[in-house]
Amino acid sequence: MAKTQIDDINRNIYDFKKEDNYEYKIKKGLTKEIIEEISKIKNDPDWMKEIRLHALEIYNSLELPTWGPDLSELNMDEIATYVRPKSKLNSSWDDVPEDIKDTFDRLGIPEAEKESLAGVGAQYDSEVVYHSMKEELKKQGVIYTDMETAVREYPDLVKSHFMKCVPISDHKFVALHAAVWSGGSFVYVPKGVKVDVPLQSYFRLNSPESGQFEHTLIIVEEGASLHFIEGCSAPKYNKVNLHAGCVELYVGDNAHLRYSTIENWSKNMLNLNTKKAICGKNAEMEWVSGSFGSKISMLYPMSILNGEGARTEFTGISFAGKGQNLDNGFKVIHNAPNTKSVINAKSISKHGGKCTYRSLVRITENAKGSKSSVSCESLMLDDISVSDTIPVNDIRTDEVEFSHEAKIGKISDKAIFYLMSRGMSEEDAKAMIVRGFAYPISKELPVEYAVEMNNLINLELEGAIG
Repeated sequence: MAKTQIDDINRNIYDFKKEDNYEYKIKKGLTKEIIEEISKIKNDPDWMKEIRLHALEIYNSLELPTWGPDLSELNMDEIATYVRPKSKLNSSWDDVPEDIKDTFDRLGIPEAEKESLAGVGAQYDSEVVYHSMKEELKKQGVIYTDMETAVREYPDLVKSHFMKCVPISDHKFVALHAAVWSGGSFVYVPKGVKVDVPLQSYFRLNSPESGQFEHTLIIVEEGASLHFIEGCSAPKYNKVNLHAGCVELYVGDNAHLRYSTIENWSKNMLNLNTKKAICGKNAEMEWVSGSFGSKISMLYPMSILNGEGARTEFTGISFAGKGQNLDNGFKVIHNAPNTKSVINAKSISKHGGKCTYRSLVRITENAKGSKSSVSCESLMLDDISVSDTIPVNDIRTDEVEFSHEAKIGKISDKAIFYLMSRGMSEEDAKAMIVRGFAYPISKELPVEYAVEMNNLINLELEGAIG
């Protein structure tokens, strides 16, 4: 059987294109005038406009990172940083324009809302076009809205948290984000409130040669709990698109937050996202992450454990095919005694794809009695793919428990032979092994996202088997 190349795989459910039928698209490039125009479009308060202009200055002063994948093909003069779709913000799917609604229908978002979600936000290019939350959560004081509405209606909450968890000077693309951000989600869960059903935001970038820069800000107060889900995708174009979102998470004392995401960007996307969480005393922060799309990904979620007894767990998987360089990982800072981190990362690479796991575990002098466990496993499906593990372990006190385990390997010929001897085809045997490898991740995802991940693996494997 001849091998099927990745370019021939039918990914219509994710790569379908809609006409680039926007209402307004800002001119390409990144100048003070463009930032001021975005600020005017957004009707920013003065303090937000000042943040944007200050961020532009920082962006211009910083160099591109050189320690990871080559980003030289990114030319901001060829990227439009704001695209307004032909839709206002709606609270009913019936009011969303038909072509945009059809996109989210095909991605299964309205159906998921009906069956298993307490609230949904949907962004198309640079603007949120739909937002809704169940009434019972509103009665409990939960706030779930788009970021622009939050800036207008909850300015004190936003101002005291915006770009505080992720400083603007963190790196060049955080500064870019702070200058041009648009859309995203704001969630506030009051003290003691348990949100038992997940909230979900979905981000779809449709316009070519553009960027998406949504901002997610979540505040979970003392003793409260929340599961928040994010999904994202885009059709494939021949020129570069850019994603530089930012996620800031605040987890109060004795609070719990689970943040689940599947990043399924198109193979022309540069995904340069930044995500951080600050955790209080006995707080629990869980990350569940799947990274499948994008040409280049540089994504390293971080938990900062500032409160005694705080805990974080990261469960993630990357799948790199032909032409993909996925540089992903996790960072954790133990800043208080008796804190705990558990990191379980897996990657799959094929057809010359490259997966890199890059991590930082820092246990400070103040974090006596802390524990950290890191497990990193990589599976390569051929002889031309690449897998690297680049950990940084910075342990500054002896009174800790720390372990790091890394495994890199290929599918076992013996395992394939055994399954084939039991009547399975070679293709089915390989697929079963890969799905088994990914199972610890998929079982942690919400049902519809676990199904999506398995579908993605099946699609990708069509190009790896034969």
